[in-house]
Amino acid sequence: MIYTRALNRLWPALVLTTVAFPAAAEDWRPVDPAQLALKEPAIEKDADAEALFWDVRVDDDLTLNYLRAVRKHYVRVKIFTARGKEAHGKVDIVFNRNVQVDSVAGRTIRPDGQVVELQKEDVHERTIVKRGGVRVSAMSFALPAVEPGAIVEYRWKEMYMDQLTSSVVLPLQREIPVWSVTYHLKPLVLAEFPFPMRSQTFNVASQLWRKEENGFYSATYEKLPAFKEEPHMPPENEVRAWMLVYYSDPKEMTPETYWKEQGREIFKGFKDSLKPNSVLTAAAQEAVKDAATTEEKAARLVQLCRTRVKNTSDDAAHVSDEETKRSEKNRTPKDTLERGVGDGGQIDILFAALANAAGLDARIAFISDRSRCFFDVNFLQNYFLRGYVVAVRDGDIWRMYEPSSRYAAPGMLRWQNEGVPALVSDPKEPFFVTTPVSPAEKSVSRRRATLKLAADGTLEGDVRLQYSGHAGSLRKELHDGRTKEAREEAVKGMAKDRLDNAEVTQIELEDVTDPETPIVLRYHIRVPGYASRTGKRLFVQPAFFQKGMEPRFPAQERRHAVYFDYSWAEDDEVRIELPAGYALDHPESPAAIDVAPIATYAVTMQVENAANILVYRRKLQFGTPKVLIFEPKRYTAVKTFFDGVHKGDSHTMALVATAAAVPAAK
Repeated sequence: MIYTRALNRLWPALVLTTVAFPAAAEDWRPVDPAQLALKEPAIEKDADAEALFWDVRVDDDLTLNYLRAVRKHYVRVKIFTARGKEAHGKVDIVFNRNVQVDSVAGRTIRPDGQVVELQKEDVHERTIVKRGGVRVSAMSFALPAVEPGAIVEYRWKEMYMDQLTSSVVLPLQREIPVWSVTYHLKPLVLAEFPFPMRSQTFNVASQLWRKEENGFYSATYEKLPAFKEEPHMPPENEVRAWMLVYYSDPKEMTPETYWKEQGREIFKGFKDSLKPNSVLTAAAQEAVKDAATTEEKAARLVQLCRTRVKNTSDDAAHVSDEETKRSEKNRTPKDTLERGVGDGGQIDILFAALANAAGLDARIAFISDRSRCFFDVNFLQNYFLRGYVVAVRDGDIWRMYEPSSRYAAPGMLRWQNEGVPALVSDPKEPFFVTTPVSPAEKSVSRRRATLKLAADGTLEGDVRLQYSGHAGSLRKELHDGRTKEAREEAVKGMAKDRLDNAEVTQIELEDVTDPETPIVLRYHIRVPGYASRTGKRLFVQPAFFQKGMEPRFPAQERRHAVYFDYSWAEDDEVRIELPAGYALDHPESPAAIDVAPIATYAVTMQVENAANILVYRRKLQFGTPKVLIFEPKRYTAVKTFFDGVHKGDSHTMALVATAAAVPAAK
């Protein structure tokens, strides 16, 4: 934050406009004949391709009064198989609208040494994502004459205007094995900007920086295996090799000193914004007039913010361009309230100001996001503590609120912000508080199905799905920006992912954008051939909601820890009316699994004989507020539980029929 203030002082002296810089001619590096003749990968025996090197030059400078960061990439890849040709013969260089990409060049060196150049007209820029005003583009090209045994190489330049290489992630591990990755860094050096560039590597041993010519420093990392994802693994930053580059205060500080200084700066930066005034006081007092406790008052103020102010950061708010422009004029919480529109940050600050106006003690608290990484207090850089929530004192505890997150219920945060340290600002003694983690019963998937099974194996009926807590928030975020037609297509796709021939109609979604009530999905479904028939028997899987699902952990071995975003519960009831003339043949329920308090699984079944209805009930709970991550050595135990669940879910029941009930053969 000190670095940010210094940069802001430097900024007015610069003329910050986007310009194109001519590309200097560069030569390709010589190709080693031994690498061209190579038949087998050197790092991973089953690799389809390996990067022989990935070289990146990072240059921060101030030239002709233009502040810029330039990155030049040069990649060389050896192709071993046809899959490698398919995967690496086509290239997408992805970038956002704040980046200028040019100087793209490429070529293929065939196994016989022939060189085939990439033609400039074969390089195309295209938009690959455009939503909510955010555009992500790609410079795309197909390298010519690629075949197994060939070497392909390409290079490009990225220009970042109006910014420096600070708090920037530089990847070391890639999706393919890499023989060597070299970064050449040139920091900005100015008398009025006395902040050194630093680096920190993660999940790999740090290498020494070597001084080069023209102000560059380089470090090389060798024999990096391909990064491979696994189901339910920790965030990539926790398991993938990477480097963080940043400018920082040259002073040496202890963690206690550093974070106290940061907390005081936060308090100072927001102090004026959080002061009450007559407009805020009137609104706050009206909102909390019949609330007794701090929790009740905070909940009313959250509701006020969400109902009185449209959130420009929320695609479900359907904010017009005119409203967005109006929000850009907000300078105070009073402006946000009176204009009725603001971005997420403005809404959170408005809530804090209203809380103070209502007589509560509200502070801004900077918080880490465990979907990105796990915060380490000993790493003295605020890259990992960039989000913020509002902390409200309630007696001896601090409650955390995110009014700008539409689906974060009062008393709950987004799962990304649960169970993490939050730095509560204070003018003298800032402090860390660990945010609470919601128990499994707060995030419940409650599913109901009333179905009828025909003698030919067709299953048909009505389904109702209800999701609360984090399970509901994720689904609301998935659907809230979609049209009715897009929602229906998504629901049909969800059903067909499990049951190829499912016919889904009469789709209804309820409370998709309601911040307080669970989301509900209803539909009618018909599944021909759901039950299979052998002679006089029908075999049916009563766990309708798990039919067609693959095992959660199919691999026998595990490289990374097993990590779950949040604990959850499932509550299913499936009622299946059996075909006339059929009866269950020696029915029995799957075995229960009890690993309390971490996990439980239980199934009960009964037959309502008068109506010939099979009633199947299933309950599952997994995780506790203290147990969401399991080290690789515990993988076998986790896999055993979920394999047992999958076995129980896959349990089939045999229905035996009288001769009169068996359909005549065609």
